[in-house]
Amino acid sequence: MKKKSSLLLAATILIVCSTSNVGSDNLKKGKRVFNKCKACHTLVTGKNRVGPSLKGVFGRRAGGVPKYRYSKAMKKAGQGGLVWSETTMAKYLVKPRSFIKGTKMSFVGLRKDSDIKNLIVFLKNATQ
Repeated sequence: MKKKSSLLLAATILIVCSTSNVGSDNLKKGKRVFNKCKACHTLVTGKNRVGPSLKGVFGRRAGGVPKYRYSKAMKKAGQGGLVWSETTMAKYLVKPRSFIKGTKMSFVGLRKDSDIKNLIVFLKNATQ
């Protein structure tokens, strides 16, 4: 179990460090990955769907979008100090239901590190 956690941490650090080199190719690839997200999430402030708006997500406390009905688990995570950053988002995107047990997000996660990296690059750009 420790080995698996260490590998996940190493992969997360690699993803976060590599997002600082933003290119238009990363943005395009990230936008394609976002197609998996846009059925449930928007990039518009105050416009929620099945999932909350992702506008301003980085730096925001988990469970922090007004007028969105979060799961108790997501609210508890935010109250416990979870703030969305490149690192926390990368960990969440691997397996949302393992990262926050009890989340209502049904998405199974992203398997490829490159998809996670590119999605974060896209989201950082599109949600500011």
